[in-house]
Amino acid sequence: MESAILKIENFYAYFGETEILKNINLSIFPNQTTAIMGPSGCGKTTLIRCINRMHEFVQNARVSGKIFLYDQDIYSSNPIVIRRKIGMVFQKPNPFPTMSIYENVISGFTLNGIKLKKSEKDRIVEDSLKKAELWDEVKNNIYRKGTFLSGGQQQRLCIARALAMNPDILLLDEPTSALDPKSTSAIESLIIELKKTVTIIIVTHNTAQAARISDRTAFLYLGEMIEYDITEKMFTVPKDKRTEEYLTGKFG
Repeated sequence: MESAILKIENFYAYFGETEILKNINLSIFPNQTTAIMGPSGCGKTTLIRCINRMHEFVQNARVSGKIFLYDQDIYSSNPIVIRRKIGMVFQKPNPFPTMSIYENVISGFTLNGIKLKKSEKDRIVEDSLKKAELWDEVKNNIYRKGTFLSGGQQQRLCIARALAMNPDILLLDEPTSALDPKSTSAIESLIIELKKTVTIIIVTHNTAQAARISDRTAFLYLGEMIEYDITEKMFTVPKDKRTEEYLTGKFG
């Protein structure tokens, strides 16, 4: 069996004295889409924010346990380097409002003070927008503000912005929850295409979405990981009664 790209071991997360995640153990495999599902407030977003070290931005937030990217402990590494390797796209599309589409895509370099030649910037912008399946729609308007795009296009712009840094892992936090069905479908097709080149972890409370696009699924409930398996297997023969009840809509 191939080795994991990301390993989470005996991991706990807290806000002050409140325990949000309890003893999470999880291995993420390369070039797969892993869905993290569960009802609201179960710790899904906290988990992915810990994976790219954004959890610590919150006052009184702390963690214990280990997360390894390849064999590197991310909590003993420079968080800026980790966030380049592990990109994040949020629930609500958030292009930088004062920047053009072009500037949005390369903002990771600009904000980190990484100097690039114009030709290199052009290549990264075109390449990232193509990967996000947005290039054909915006190539004649790349110097216009990102905010003039539709919601679905803005979300794909945010995906392009994350891909521009050439991450190993892309974290998606309910990336379609603010979008209409057509835009949702476009993002789902994009995720299926993207996993050829990047490992994807997607948080979703939409079980049908997890079933459609993920290779493996983790089910979180009240901060604990109840079950983790190949998606098809979990959805057809869940091992835990709580997983079955969640999948059949008894709670959530």
